[in-house]
Amino acid sequence: MSTPTLSTPRTSVAKPTAANGAALVATREIVARLRSKAFLISTGILLLAVLLSIVIGSIASSSTTEPKVAAVGSAATSLAHKGLDVTKISTESEARELVRSKKVDAAIVPDTAAKPFGIRVIGLDSAPSDVLSQLTIAPPVTLLEPSKQNPIIVYFVALAFGLIFFMSAITFGSTIAQSVVEEKQTRVVEILMSTIPVRILLAGKVLGNSILAFGQIAAIAILSSIGLLTTGQTALLGTLGPSIIWFVIFFVFGFVLLASLFAAAASLVSRAEDLPSVTTPVTMLVMVPYVLVLIFNNNALVLGIMSYVPFAAPVGMPMRIFLGQAAWWEPLLSLVILLAATAGVIVFGSRVYSNSLLRMGGRVKLRDALAR
Repeated sequence: MSTPTLSTPRTSVAKPTAANGAALVATREIVARLRSKAFLISTGILLLAVLLSIVIGSIASSSTTEPKVAAVGSAATSLAHKGLDVTKISTESEARELVRSKKVDAAIVPDTAAKPFGIRVIGLDSAPSDVLSQLTIAPPVTLLEPSKQNPIIVYFVALAFGLIFFMSAITFGSTIAQSVVEEKQTRVVEILMSTIPVRILLAGKVLGNSILAFGQIAAIAILSSIGLLTTGQTALLGTLGPSIIWFVIFFVFGFVLLASLFAAAASLVSRAEDLPSVTTPVTMLVMVPYVLVLIFNNNALVLGIMSYVPFAAPVGMPMRIFLGQAAWWEPLLSLVILLAATAGVIVFGSRVYSNSLLRMGGRVKLRDALAR
């Protein structure tokens, strides 16, 4: 009599949906980054640099006060509209006392022997160059397009936008590239692909790092607003506020574009040593806007071109809004162009990523990666 054999029923593991798969990969990327001390330190340094630039800008703007002078008698009438903070004094001895006590930068007294001006400047221990520069006779100057902003403030705003975009894009873009190569090199990607489709894996990586990048940018925007309010730069905050909002919006989509390129480029190689050779072109796309905005931070033509180039728009358009060079419809048009370019890059990067991820060994040619 044969004994019946008991068979254990096989249980099939249900594959996660596209949304769940992308969420799982995104969560894995976020947790891995938040556990990294290097990431936390670099974020802290970036926040500190932004706060420092606000403080330096506040000091620079507050230091542009008019020189204080004490004027005696008829000398005060000759100082009208000279860019000086004038205190009228009745006697020269009183004016000298104000100079010695450092309550004024210099004293100006009438002197008929001092031709052709008829006045004499009294300083403490050296010639008051800031006062003398205001007294120098110069021809009138007419500006056809006077700047609405302090050039020092414009430079620091350009530095902030360019540096934040550069640091965030490079930091998170490099993270995506390294993660792709590590998964290929350790063959972990083969295990992941048995459960999660390739395109969902790419979407999760881009989504996770985009959330981190957006969180970093949001923290910088909040810190900048608090810093401007604390330092009493409410007028600058009112002018800079719309630019910050548009910068955050443009950065979100601009980073997705760059993140897709970093992931696609990294999938072409299987070793970390080969990574720089494929990511350098993408890195240059990030570096170009940073360099251009520092050099041409007040050049309407260059900023206008940058604001419509997808990878440069996150820096160029907010600068034009801050300088008052952009019409109301231009940010919307630039955003539409950026969205269209981002969609195209996602399709391009997805194909390269899918066709290259399982190819080990040497570098995959871009032509082969694009082949169906």
